[in-house]
Amino acid sequence: MTARRQAALAFIFVTVLLDMLALGLIAPVLAPLVVSFYGGDTARAAEIYGVAFTLFAAMQFVASPVLGALSDRFGRRPIVLLSNLGLGLDYVLMALAPNVGWLLVGRVLSGVTSASITAAGAYVADVTPEERRAAGFGMIGAAFGLGFVLGPALGGLLGSLGPRVPFWVAAALSLVNAAYGFFVLPESLPPERRAGFAWRRANPVGALVILRGRPVLRGLASMMFLRHVAHAALPSTFVLYATYRYGWNQRAVGLALAGVGVGSLIVQGAVVAPFVRRFGDVATLLWGLGFGAVGFAVYGLAATGAVFCVGIVLLSLWGLSWAASQGLMTRNVGPSEQGRLQGMDGGLRGIADLVGPGLFTLTFAHFIRAQGNGDLPGAPFLLAAGLQVAALAIAWWVTRPRPAAASAAT
Repeated sequence: MTARRQAALAFIFVTVLLDMLALGLIAPVLAPLVVSFYGGDTARAAEIYGVAFTLFAAMQFVASPVLGALSDRFGRRPIVLLSNLGLGLDYVLMALAPNVGWLLVGRVLSGVTSASITAAGAYVADVTPEERRAAGFGMIGAAFGLGFVLGPALGGLLGSLGPRVPFWVAAALSLVNAAYGFFVLPESLPPERRAGFAWRRANPVGALVILRGRPVLRGLASMMFLRHVAHAALPSTFVLYATYRYGWNQRAVGLALAGVGVGSLIVQGAVVAPFVRRFGDVATLLWGLGFGAVGFAVYGLAATGAVFCVGIVLLSLWGLSWAASQGLMTRNVGPSEQGRLQGMDGGLRGIADLVGPGLFTLTFAHFIRAQGNGDLPGAPFLLAAGLQVAALAIAWWVTRPRPAAASAAT
């Protein structure tokens, strides 16, 4: 790999890191800011806070396929840079928001611009050979983990200076990143490998057309959807579960979340590449899903906080499956379709983010109402474990070795 491409991949890493860092920066102050708009009415603020997250997920669902298709038509560079610019201006808008309405507009724009992850993923597929793509996507996963660790911590510190300060810092990071990328980021998709743009393929439903006639890709996409849904159990019920079952305070919960982020960072940044080199993409995918199923089961059954922490280690290894699945999926489409593929996956993630939180919080509420008679607060995580078992079965089926004649028939 040339030094120029290494620099480009480093920029993509920084882009994803800053996206996650910016989201993490505002996490500790967004809810208090909404509460302040309602004069301390926490109940009303909680309703609007839920609307804000729904809007964010809905816009990612709509925008991911569009940005992916646009990157196939015009190249990855302009989409990544415009998304960084838009995200920075969006945080300026939220920093200046005089009321909840403007803040919700900001969340809509955040959902659109944060969907730049689709173009970033396509960029990695463009510049890395097939056998190294899992490691490339592991790099993106490491950026997610690092942003997850640093963002909320830094946001909490900056929030002590004022609830709008983290928004200004997030804006500055995104705008500086856009300016830096303008000078150093080369285009990864040459004109001769680009595809035409059509709205019928760029909407969330039309994006699924890419699965037609590709049974292996359909299976991998189904597996990824189950994985995305299971992931929603973490942000939606982690804090509720830990405080209810273990009596953890904010400090303990914060340390546990930091542990999750550190574990993800280590696995994506240091474990994925050697694991794939030693065992291959398929084995890495299957092992990762297996670790995910066991990790979620430990979460749901752990009687003590110490045992729960063992689950954090196991669930960190679940990250093997994401990088490996991305590497496998990119092999099933052509160079001019990588953006559409990432957009399709982003759309699936958006659907999961719309249905998953409600599914797991309602499951949690149902099983703790039993009040000791069948009380099972870990039910959401056991449900997530079941989803991973199903995902593992699908992944094994579509990646199993086939006789040459059968492979040709599919």
